[in-house]
Amino acid sequence: SRYGPKMPLAVDCTAELICYKVLDSSGRLKSHELILSYGMALVRFVNLITERKQKMVSIPLRQLAKEVEIPVWVVDLRHELTHGKLPQLALCRKGCDVVLDWLRKMYWNRQLGNNLCEEDEDDEEQQEEVEASAELDNAAWE
Repeated sequence: SRYGPKMPLAVDCTAELICYKVLDSSGRLKSHELILSYGMALVRFVNLITERKQKMVSIPLRQLAKEVEIPVWVVDLRHELTHGKLPQLALCRKGCDVVLDWLRKMYWNRQLGNNLCEEDEDDEEQQEEVEASAELDNAAWE
């Protein structure tokens, strides 16, 4: 909080997503409120992280996301949240978990240094499972 407007985007996004996970586990919010909360945090995450890579010529979000290794289905989820019908809460929760995992790998582990954090041996397998189940959840949007 001492950084004010200069707080790193990864810190801000992590704090927001964790806040909504805590509210979710408290049971104080209704399903619709959680979808809107997770949705806002996911939209902000994708927009803020990809914004830095945007050039003078507009580059599609999917391409920018691939460059920074954000799963394409998270960008699709952001698109649905912004322009389409609201997805199911389970998909928003899954998106939050994937984004938090991305933040852990791409930001927090680097802050701690490679020798202070252990890499999961099954990270690639876990990522593939999450992406596969997210593709199955695409039916939930329709």
